[in-house]
Amino acid sequence: MSTVSTRAPARADGPSQTRPPARRRRARRREQRWPAYVFLTPWMLGAAVLTLVPMAVSLYLSFTDYNLFDPPRWVGLRNYREMLTEDPRFWRSVGTTLLYVVVAVPLKLLLALGAAMLLKNLGRGRAFYRSAFYAPSLLGASMTIALVWRAMFNDGGSVVDILGSVGIDTGGWVGNPDLAVYVIVLLTVWQFGAPMVIFLAGLQQISPELYEAAALDGAGRWRQFVSVTVPMLSPVVFFNLVLEMIQSFQVFTPAFAVSGGEGGPADSTMFYTLYLYERGFTASHMGYAAAMAWLLLVVIGIITLILFRTSRSWVFYADEEGR
Repeated sequence: MSTVSTRAPARADGPSQTRPPARRRRARRREQRWPAYVFLTPWMLGAAVLTLVPMAVSLYLSFTDYNLFDPPRWVGLRNYREMLTEDPRFWRSVGTTLLYVVVAVPLKLLLALGAAMLLKNLGRGRAFYRSAFYAPSLLGASMTIALVWRAMFNDGGSVVDILGSVGIDTGGWVGNPDLAVYVIVLLTVWQFGAPMVIFLAGLQQISPELYEAAALDGAGRWRQFVSVTVPMLSPVVFFNLVLEMIQSFQVFTPAFAVSGGEGGPADSTMFYTLYLYERGFTASHMGYAAAMAWLLLVVIGIITLILFRTSRSWVFYADEEGR
């Protein structure tokens, strides 16, 4: 007569099923990771050769006197000291760039948001208008468009003639120190297509139920915009603001084309990057230009950090309560 064993079967995770040694687990993880490193190798080589090494060289050159022809000569902080205390053109370029950023960025974002809100409720033809508004963002950065823009606002240009025909006699904007910088501002604002597309995507993600609830509470169009659209769209506004701010500090091609590469008249279009180019490649003061480049990097980094810090008080995320 057979007996039935009363011993309980061993559990799958019991002592009989021992885990592999730690050394074997680490070896297995390395075997699983090496294909990723193989595919990342071209990118890492490109980043090192084309980005990290040039950055390190430029940082070294910023502490030297280098004219592209003779070996660099170490001068320590002299380039930075001269730039901040002895170069009035440097400060004029800073002022021109700040004026451009303060005027161009808000106007561009406002126009992009307005166009996006119009396109959101547009039925037929929305794809056509979206493409048409986006096209200047692809073309506006080219030297050809900048030269055409210069011709339009120069003496005898179409814009000057149109304004003159309605009694607004401004003369050529390009040759006027008070108006030349606004030629570049208008060229930048005209390229509102890229942030417009981002705004449009953000608007389409806002739930219609929020607008319905606001309407039931008696909110009109303006109140719905202030209380629903702006808070829900604030992450997209923040994203566009950071991108446009960074790009605006680095503007070069429009300033070079409109001013003929000289920043005139009277340095009214001498943007920071244009002055950097002049000192580095025209005057052959490459060490000084490298110092200007690193100062620009630090300033952009500080302003970006400030934007991120202050964003906590005005950027609203729909899922922030659950985080």
